[in-house]
Amino acid sequence: EKPGRYIGKEWNSVHKDLKDINIRFAFCFPDVYEVGMSHLGMRILYHLLNEQEDIYCERVFAPWLDMEELMRKENIKLFSLETRDYIKDFDFVGFTLQYEMGYSNIINMLDLAGIPKLSAQRREGDPFVVAGGPCAYNPEPLADIVDFFMLGEGEEQMLEVMDVYRQWKTRGLKREEFLDMVSAVPGVYVPVFYDVKYNEDGTIESIKPSKEGIPSKVKKRIIKDLNNAYFPDKIIVPYIDIVHDRIMLEIFRGCTRGCRFCQAGMIYRPVRERTVEELVSIAEKLVESSGYEEISLSSLSTGDYSRLNELVERLMSKYEKDRIGLSLPSLRIDSVSLKLIQDVQKVRKSGLTFAPEAGTQRLRDVINKNVTEEDLLNSVGAAFDTGYSNVKLYFMIGLPTETMEDVDGIADLGYKVLDRYYQVPKSQRGKGINVTISTSCFVPKPFTPFQWEPQDTIESLKEKQKHLQQKLKRKGLTYNWHDPELSYMEAVFSRGDRRLSKVLIRAWELGCKFDSWDQCFRYDLWMKAFKDCGLDPDFYTIRKRDFDEVMPWNHIDVGVTDKYLKKEYEKALKGETTRDCRINCTGCGINMLQEGGIC
Repeated sequence: EKPGRYIGKEWNSVHKDLKDINIRFAFCFPDVYEVGMSHLGMRILYHLLNEQEDIYCERVFAPWLDMEELMRKENIKLFSLETRDYIKDFDFVGFTLQYEMGYSNIINMLDLAGIPKLSAQRREGDPFVVAGGPCAYNPEPLADIVDFFMLGEGEEQMLEVMDVYRQWKTRGLKREEFLDMVSAVPGVYVPVFYDVKYNEDGTIESIKPSKEGIPSKVKKRIIKDLNNAYFPDKIIVPYIDIVHDRIMLEIFRGCTRGCRFCQAGMIYRPVRERTVEELVSIAEKLVESSGYEEISLSSLSTGDYSRLNELVERLMSKYEKDRIGLSLPSLRIDSVSLKLIQDVQKVRKSGLTFAPEAGTQRLRDVINKNVTEEDLLNSVGAAFDTGYSNVKLYFMIGLPTETMEDVDGIADLGYKVLDRYYQVPKSQRGKGINVTISTSCFVPKPFTPFQWEPQDTIESLKEKQKHLQQKLKRKGLTYNWHDPELSYMEAVFSRGDRRLSKVLIRAWELGCKFDSWDQCFRYDLWMKAFKDCGLDPDFYTIRKRDFDEVMPWNHIDVGVTDKYLKKEYEKALKGETTRDCRINCTGCGINMLQEGGIC
């Protein structure tokens, strides 16, 4: 279908003489090339590892269905793009876990590679299967499959793991001895060294280390100073279009807003910014080495960067004459100014995306969104006044305490945004108004104040979607929605325990893969896998948890305390908001994660 996914040799890809290489690392993304090549973490770690003389990091993506069929027919095992070598012969096979519905592809890729799917079945000479990324903060559904996890930011941790491997390899030790050695690296979690006991009702009784010297809690890793952190001065330029086909300039990490549904806002704390000077320098190198004509300012909430206007002005003054544009993909409703919009659209005008998340102020207060309807109308108004006519609004349905009045509020906001467009004089309006309203289904996530909440039922979510379909029928409005059955499966693995490893393998045996793709997702096969394994998926989704229940991730420390999460949950039920902690500390605990505090 797309041969460009498999040919390699792209501009700025790395090629080394294998006789000089001591460690081979297969960086695997469990989705197709276009998705994986858009991932900033891969762009950073690929070049970081390859700057080490004796390490060769090569890229591996999930082959699409047509390519997989051909590979199995011709007995071709999964290979890297750089050398075409089979990854079963590498030292490490590393997966980045960006989305729970990519887990079945991990099983499929291991099978295609000829690597045993269960860690207990791997022997001397097999590669170590490692994983990291946001979903690794609840590693338990993959605990029987992955040899070890790297939790937190990887730039320093990855090189420390490589140092341990060099020592182990030089000494000629056994496989388990490496796992023992690497477990001493801060942020590394080795599942086989932990025992999980269950109560009769299926909940967890305890999670404890099974041998001496293993930490009872694994603390995530943090890069303290982002200005001194590694960032590549070149990026690979693909031959084919990818999802984010542009320079991604990471301006800061973390978020201080405290939205109660948002896992990223909790696990990526604390906030650390790069200076404008550092960002302009990085941008200059990346533009020169890649030839890209668009720079995306990447972060969880770009509008919260403390020197955003200055950065935009510096970049636009430098690149406007060369027709190199800027995009700001994650703007908050309350952080958009008319001047910012005017600066960004100097080269090219793209659509604007805002995320009110909930349709009423009551529910926005419950989730601690801390934006108002007035903020939204002011922001879209500023955009419409400067000629924008394409706006996307993101909402969630199924949020805790939601009523049908809140669902109606989504449609009402859509109409108000549309009405604001028509308030612009006809001669000044952008042509072809399109307000796209998208609703995703709320999924309770670990390390959030809503981690104890049940998910809304599939039937209820479908009713709410039908209701919105009926209400959003005006010209200029488009309504998109997310499959509730897919969100249900995401919720299973989001808060699942290590018993799910067998369900995952059984689902793969039944034919599950590429579950995040509508044309491939088979809810019926997943339900059969649960039945075959004797587990009830509702146990993980629609069941409310007590505060004293032992969660599958209780032995993982992201720096945000249970005390803080419980306090935020109780405030949510009262409809009370919490201020942005840039204004004043809210006591989440992140400043105690490392000695001396870093917040």
